[in-house]
Amino acid sequence: MDLKAETREFLATRRARITPERAGLPAYGGNRRVPGLRREEVAMLSGVSVDYYTRLERGNLGGVSEEVLEALAQALQLDEAERGHLFDLARAANQSGAARSRAKRTPAAVLRPAIQRILDAMEGAPAFVRNGRLEVLGANTLGRALYSPLYDSPERIAGKPVNTARFHFLDPQAAQAFWGDRYERMGHDAVAILRAEAGRNPYDKALTALVGELSTRSEDFRRLWASHDVRLHRTGTKVFHHPVVGTLELDYEALELSADHGLRLNVYTALPGTPSDDSLKLLASWAATARGEAAALGTTPRASDITADGEAL
Repeated sequence: MDLKAETREFLATRRARITPERAGLPAYGGNRRVPGLRREEVAMLSGVSVDYYTRLERGNLGGVSEEVLEALAQALQLDEAERGHLFDLARAANQSGAARSRAKRTPAAVLRPAIQRILDAMEGAPAFVRNGRLEVLGANTLGRALYSPLYDSPERIAGKPVNTARFHFLDPQAAQAFWGDRYERMGHDAVAILRAEAGRNPYDKALTALVGELSTRSEDFRRLWASHDVRLHRTGTKVFHHPVVGTLELDYEALELSADHGLRLNVYTALPGTPSDDSLKLLASWAATARGEAAALGTTPRASDITADGEAL
């Protein structure tokens, strides 16, 4: 990633969305040439000179103090995810050449056997572990069943982890069926997670390759990537339209694995006694049946080949 370009475009897009009124400034004159704040207005709100802020917006974050970064975050009204992204960009800009070289050589995180055992022990809840590139490194049986459209997708690269962003942008018909009317929101969230990861790991060659592929093959991805939005992914509710059991409304928690930097455990649960709870139990029954049949045949179960009662089509 071009760190200076990342910084420049992030600050420029954040500045463009803040109007003088929103910043509590008088808007003199009716013919403003910029959609949001001027550079001098951001400089004033941040307590720095116009020249200094101009340097920052050109992507030069080297040597910037935390106090200035905090003032800039307040002036641009950054939320928690955006503030963290700004600090990540500054941290990367201040890395030594040796640190950057080490970052480029750092091997990708892998799923430890102990974590897979934890996943397998969680029989009643779909669970999986992903990295910042949205690659699913491991899942339990119910998690794989829930995400069966991703595993069945023709865009899945054999021998490599399922990637939710590749599924979303390169198999859009299947993704639209899976996410329903939340398809656009899910795409925005996926890109925002990747953008945040680019700030944390700007020298990740695999991430650069993924962004390059998606930018080349998906106009929607290019449009969303240009927004420079970032977000945190911690808790919430998702609605799935599963090809076997239908609609599932599930709460999720994303838990950081402290011993495995960059990896997160995602766990889904349904509210007890709801139709989604019943459907999740049905999905577990299907998954167990399909897994047993596949093991007997020496094949991999596909959602498109199994009905809700577990019978092969």
